[in-house]
Amino acid sequence: MIKNGLVEVNNKVVNELGSIVNEKKDIVKVEGKVVSLPLCRVYLKLFKPKGYVCSAHDERGRKTIYELVKSERRLFSVGRLDYDTEGLILLTDDGDFAKKISHPTTGIEKEYHVSVVGAMKESEFAVLRKGVVFDGNRMPSARVKPISFDGKITKVAVIIDEGQNRQVRKMFEAIGREIKLLKRVRIGTVKLGGLKRGEARALRDDELQSLMELL
Repeated sequence: MIKNGLVEVNNKVVNELGSIVNEKKDIVKVEGKVVSLPLCRVYLKLFKPKGYVCSAHDERGRKTIYELVKSERRLFSVGRLDYDTEGLILLTDDGDFAKKISHPTTGIEKEYHVSVVGAMKESEFAVLRKGVVFDGNRMPSARVKPISFDGKITKVAVIIDEGQNRQVRKMFEAIGREIKLLKRVRIGTVKLGGLKRGEARALRDDELQSLMELL
């Protein structure tokens, strides 16, 4: 195509094979039509520490998760975690993807590990599984199972697929339990494992593909 004079860069025909263009500035045309590289989207996973908010800016001057990730793109957080909650956050510049993953109707599971003070009773687990009543409204049911008890702290796994605002905290508040630590460890098929607090990395191809399949 170049040899036949069908390629132009900045409105000038290019005849030399291997010519270099700046994809951010130069205008490339083939047979008179502008062409461009396919947009490469950004998909990251981040281990959000406690003490960070998920907004781009905070009126109270608190630290934000965007201080932990350097990107030239405008990134959206997939779901949110409150200031005192740590764990897995997905970040992307793909707005449609972020909305689909976050929307309650998609039914993407989110798994949390909850550390509470004292030994929990089976009756309390039953209430959490059925759906607690908070401020007069019954919250969605959840999958709840004990992980461990060290004599002081009970560690519990909670899996939800709707994700109302502060749902897990409200669940335990409704049964009078104090949360010492709340961590999200999974979104869909993507797990938190392998990251240190405050660390982020791009999703592997298999991680991204598995999420796309859920959608």
